[in-house]
Amino acid sequence: MATADAESSTPIPTTETAATDGESNVTEEQWKAMDQVLKNVYAHRIEDGYDPSKLFQRKINKRQVPDYYEVIKEPMALSVVRSKIHAKEYKTFAEYVRDLTLITYNAQVYNRPDSGAYQDAIVIKEFIESELKRLVDEKVVTEDEAKPPYLGDIPTYEDPPAADEVEDEEEEEEEEDDEEPDDSDDEKPKRRRGARSTAAISKREGGSKDDKDAKAVNDAESRKKRGRPPRVDTPMEARIKAIMKAIRKPRNGNNQLMVSHFERVPDKAAMPEYFNEIKNPMAMDLLKKKLKRKKYQSVDQFMKDVEVMFENAKSYNQDESQIYKDAVHLQKEARKAAEEEKKKPDTEYVMEDGRLPMPNGILHNGELWKVGDWVHIQNANDLTKPIVAQIYRTWQDSDGGKWVNACWYYRPEQTIHRFDRHFYENEVVKTGQYRDHPIDEVVDRCFVMFFTRYNKGRPRNFPSDKEIYVCEARYNEEKFKLNKIKTWASCLPDEVREKDYEMDMFDAPKKIKKVPSPIAYLLKDDAKETDDLPKPEWGAENAPPKIGAVHKRPRDPKESPPPEPTPTPPPQPPPPPPRQPSTMSAHAPNGYASDQRHDYSMAGHASQTPGPTAGVPPMQTQPAYTPQPQSYHQHSASPAPPMPALAASHSVSYAPAMTPHTGYASAAPITAPMSSYPPPLPSAAYTQSAVRPPLGYKAPQAIEVYRLDDHTNATIPPEIRDQFQRDEQGRVLFFTAPPLDPLPPVKEGAALGHSAKYLAAKAKREALLKEKRKREAEEGGEREAAQKRAKMEAEKAFSNRVHQLKAKALNVLEGQLASATAADFKSLYGDDWKKCAAAEMDHMVAAQAEVAKREKEVEDMAKRVAEQASVRLKGMTVKLDDEF
Repeated sequence: MATADAESSTPIPTTETAATDGESNVTEEQWKAMDQVLKNVYAHRIEDGYDPSKLFQRKINKRQVPDYYEVIKEPMALSVVRSKIHAKEYKTFAEYVRDLTLITYNAQVYNRPDSGAYQDAIVIKEFIESELKRLVDEKVVTEDEAKPPYLGDIPTYEDPPAADEVEDEEEEEEEEDDEEPDDSDDEKPKRRRGARSTAAISKREGGSKDDKDAKAVNDAESRKKRGRPPRVDTPMEARIKAIMKAIRKPRNGNNQLMVSHFERVPDKAAMPEYFNEIKNPMAMDLLKKKLKRKKYQSVDQFMKDVEVMFENAKSYNQDESQIYKDAVHLQKEARKAAEEEKKKPDTEYVMEDGRLPMPNGILHNGELWKVGDWVHIQNANDLTKPIVAQIYRTWQDSDGGKWVNACWYYRPEQTIHRFDRHFYENEVVKTGQYRDHPIDEVVDRCFVMFFTRYNKGRPRNFPSDKEIYVCEARYNEEKFKLNKIKTWASCLPDEVREKDYEMDMFDAPKKIKKVPSPIAYLLKDDAKETDDLPKPEWGAENAPPKIGAVHKRPRDPKESPPPEPTPTPPPQPPPPPPRQPSTMSAHAPNGYASDQRHDYSMAGHASQTPGPTAGVPPMQTQPAYTPQPQSYHQHSASPAPPMPALAASHSVSYAPAMTPHTGYASAAPITAPMSSYPPPLPSAAYTQSAVRPPLGYKAPQAIEVYRLDDHTNATIPPEIRDQFQRDEQGRVLFFTAPPLDPLPPVKEGAALGHSAKYLAAKAKREALLKEKRKREAEEGGEREAAQKRAKMEAEKAFSNRVHQLKAKALNVLEGQLASATAADFKSLYGDDWKKCAAAEMDHMVAAQAEVAKREKEVEDMAKRVAEQASVRLKGMTVKLDDEF
């Protein structure tokens, strides 16, 4: 959008000298020409019957677009021009031309060049200029009177749209997808998406075509493009669309599309009397919306609304009005089209690619999968993280295969975002990816809730073993931006947009905390705010990115900063137990039981707890075993029952995928990490201030082994599972540390070195490698010689082939020349051409012999001249040739 201080926001005032008040230089013929040109502008249509003047017929609503009047200081519309013509307010024809020029100029100043309003303005401008040229040719006006005035430069667009505009654009794009026709002949061209009101402006659409083309150069970039669900119409829907298409074709005597009166219901503020009289308003846009929402169960039900639309027009308008006549005609056309469509068999409405819609869903593995269901789909990049998606289409292909089209939802680690961004646990983000999947790739059910309801309850009767996700934002894969969703309904399929689900409410809304990004660790140490945006790592073709990336670029002004860490009160020490000096001296002479220290800062999940843990000796210090603020994790693994200790001392230095809570009820959590322990104190000083845990307390043992969940474990082939250590149920075990390989005791005074067995094996291996290299070198030499010989033979064969082709070509050329010469002689001499040709050949032979004779004489003469010139002088001591 142009800014209000743009130099061309206010057009240059007219330089025409107006006549004095009350006087007009416009002739009656010119008044008629003005009115006719205006009518032609109203009636002008381009491809598919689209009306480019629709946006400019009325002035902009100041309440809807308040900043328009800050940019445009002299608004103008076709309705204003029409009223001035009827009132004969124009003093000169040039004033009329200036108003028409001002309409398109304002649209070009306010809108971006790639917007629909800007493109419509160019079409109308060219049409007006052609109409004015026609008037000049007809001598109605002079060329100077019809010349459009210069109103100022058209500003260039430089500033990117604000963040809130981007959010609005993306949400409107979702809504406009719903209103766009699937048949290109059914409505105006798609390039004019965004012009959804009678305003002369449409909000700026994000991104230009050139940018999109540039981004589609490589395969990874092309996978980010926004998609749309495929068109899968039932025969009934195809019939309805055919009827609507038939309604749109007829034109009246003014060359105006008859359906233009019925596109939208009149503005309630402008025509309140219409709604007082018409109790059930109906228009084409409402019919189309109901069709998109799957409200019609039959063609007859649709035709009832069509009848209501035309009967409303007939009852409200007078019989002699154009609208009444158009309604009568279109009503007949609609009835006729409906009868014709209902007579056609369903087989005529099969999609070109053989798709057969399955609106009632697909029965697979004993379950019914239908539009609106939230599902897990196989992720070829990571079997432990299936794709979260919602089904938008269901159909059967020509081979009998069942398919779904689903909208993908990415996990935070699959997106590009700022390193300090926080997410809800189990959060996903909506994408513009609508992908086709065979029904066999649907793994399981899940559920996605909008963040405003996630803290209030859970879906009723939803299985407790299924995943429930929360969604707050949509993800723009072209700009790598996360925009907060304003209306959840705009993110759902049409079929379920007006449906709601029952919930089991919590006793009180829960406070949901956000956790740091799960891939914040990917931030490079040298990352700067000026770095380019990173790219995700793609893997399989029909799968989300393997992993996203983080950056340190400046935060968007509309983006919320990361939450501040919640301060925690200091821990309350437990009451001091009875002194037991002997225990201290026996277990920890230095005041620390270092061999029993465990890392209790690993984050845990509330719903996962380990089995019984083995006891350990009492600790002599009060460790910081209270958990840290929980970090983001995925439900990809869970702790298995404790295994025998693999090491006597070991500290986990990373946050595992699933870590249980500790069983000890400690004081308030301490946010400091384990590395914040103070250095050890002397034993004497420590015994005075140390606080020991209560008697009988056993510190929890650190989890040392994990296992996958049953579903993920089942995806691993049995022959691979058999190669690893498993538990009693056959699930693969994952250990937090490698097994110990204790070294044998070292003998005092023994020299360190390799054993004779190792050295012998090493020498044998080196000999084998040397022999292998020698053999490969010999084979390589022979192979190279054979290749060289083959290459020389191929070149020789190619050279012989070339010579043969040259000879063949010369023979063919000679034959063509002979045939052409014979044809020439036939045309010149008729039947005696052979005799004449022979005579001509004899003459040519004689001529060539004469030429050869002359050339020989000339050559002999040249030799004699050369010999005479080279005669040497004799009798002198010095040869002139030698001297000079």
